[in-house]
Amino acid sequence: MTATLATRDQKRLEMIRPLFATDLAVAVTDPLGRNPEPLPPESACLSPRAIDKRRREFAAGRHAAHQAMQMLDHPVAPVLLAKDRSPIWPDGLVGGLTHTRSCAVAVLGRHGAVHAVGVDAEEDTPLKEALLAEICSDRERAWLATQADPLRLAKLIFSAKEAAYKCQYRLSETLFGFDRFETEWDLPRGQFRACFTADTAPFEKGDVLRGRFAIGHGLIVTGTELRAPS
Repeated sequence: MTATLATRDQKRLEMIRPLFATDLAVAVTDPLGRNPEPLPPESACLSPRAIDKRRREFAAGRHAAHQAMQMLDHPVAPVLLAKDRSPIWPDGLVGGLTHTRSCAVAVLGRHGAVHAVGVDAEEDTPLKEALLAEICSDRERAWLATQADPLRLAKLIFSAKEAAYKCQYRLSETLFGFDRFETEWDLPRGQFRACFTADTAPFEKGDVLRGRFAIGHGLIVTGTELRAPS
């Protein structure tokens, strides 16, 4: 990895690290850099027809996951894929994984301390206007209309719903669309709330997942976590 890419990864890590509790491990890698090959069982999850971009992003994500395991003093172990393509974390770990063209992020915690983690990263570009109605509710679109950069913030809403979906999926194992969440924002504090708009066992309509976000260094990143009862 070049010095420039390494510096960018470090700046991105410094931006993303505060989105999550201190007992979670956070690792950032770059698919455009030189990452180790995935472990053999991980490589076996890739289609032989996978294009180079997919292989780079997959390798970067697994490398980030392995780094996060080491931060937790957990032996490096394969992160396989379930039938629904979600990551299967090694016993004792709960995590989240995301990647873009230029960044992969892994967030890991110990089972028992955290129930579920959701993380999403997107390139910092405006959402395509044609997607607004699919991703944003009437209320969200009304809020966007009052903002100075509505399509960029629409991309932020997209990312927050992705992170919340990933977080809840570990518990509900339920597939649904963007209309199942409606978001509320505290932009100055870098915080959001994703509210369920319908019952989704074990969640009920009105339940809230709280999250944080950061924008910078070419990325939009959102994160949520569900903690174990103290």
